[in-house]
Amino acid sequence: MIKIVVVGKIGSGKSYVASSFGFPVFNADHEVSKIYKSNINFFKNLKKKLPKFIKSFPIKKKEILKSIISNKKNLRLITRIVHPIVRKKMICFLKKNKNKEAVILDIPLYFENKINKKGDVILYIDAKDNKIIKRLKKRPNYNKKLLDEFKKIQKKSNFKKKKSSYVIVNDFNSSSIKRHIKILKKRILETK
Repeated sequence: MIKIVVVGKIGSGKSYVASSFGFPVFNADHEVSKIYKSNINFFKNLKKKLPKFIKSFPIKKKEILKSIISNKKNLRLITRIVHPIVRKKMICFLKKNKNKEAVILDIPLYFENKINKKGDVILYIDAKDNKIIKRLKKRPNYNKKLLDEFKKIQKKSNFKKKKSSYVIVNDFNSSSIKRHIKILKKRILETK
C-alpha cells in the first residue's frame, strides 16, 4: 500500500486535493471534530486541564477557540491530548485499508508530530497567500488571531516543500487540479 501524504498551508486546498485522488482518505481535522463530539475521556482530560473553558459534553468548538485565544499555550496543551487519539485512529485506518493500492493521509501536522515514515509519498499543496486568505475569510469560523496561533505550531512551508516528493500548485481551478492529480496518480503508481 502506498501512503500519499498531503501537506501545505492552512487553506491551501489539501482536503480537496486529498479527496480528488479516489483513494481512501484519512482526514485528521475531521477526526479531531469527531473526538470533540464523541470521546468522553478526551472531554474529561480537557475539562481537568481547562475547567474555565470546557464546560459540557460534547465539546463545543467555540469553547476550544476561546481557550486558544485567551492563552496560546492552550493550543499546545489541546494538541498534546488529542494527537495520541488521532494517531490511534490513523493506525486503525491504515490496518483497515492495508490491501488497498494506496491511501491518502490529510494530516496538517504530519511533520510536527513526527508521523513521517521513509517511503511515504509526500505531496505539498502550494497556493498563493492572497488566494488562501480570500478563501479563509469565507469560512464561517474565520479568526485571524486563531489562524496565527495555528501557523506558529506548524513548520515553515519551505521545510515542507523540501521534504516533499511532489508539489502541486493550486490555482483553485478544479479542472486544472484534477488534471494535475490524474498525471501525478499515474506517476506515483508507476514508481511503486
